[in-house]
Amino acid sequence: MKRRSIDPEMPAESAELSLCEALLSLKNADEMSAFLHDLCTPAELEVMVDRWRVVPYLLEGVSYREIHERTAVSITTIGRVARYLNAGAGGYLAAAARAARRRSASNKAKA
Repeated sequence: MKRRSIDPEMPAESAELSLCEALLSLKNADEMSAFLHDLCTPAELEVMVDRWRVVPYLLEGVSYREIHERTAVSITTIGRVARYLNAGAGGYLAAAARAARRRSASNKAKA
């Protein structure tokens, strides 16, 4: 975590909550994409995309080597995501479950 030599006006916890509220205020994927492209450097966005890309494979039990071959994401990154899937705060699992429900509902609507 980045250390600051000057005390910021807004404590880190409040700033994080403010960011979370900003993310929740966005109405659709296009707004979220625009926000992320404004907020993140291309490299930061690529790292987040890589991490998210491996989640479905890990949930399916695909081996790290196979995930690497399918996605070109490093084994180290895959291991990091797996560690947070298993012992993190539950964010990956919540987002993956909601994404799966959204896909399921969308598929049913198309049928």
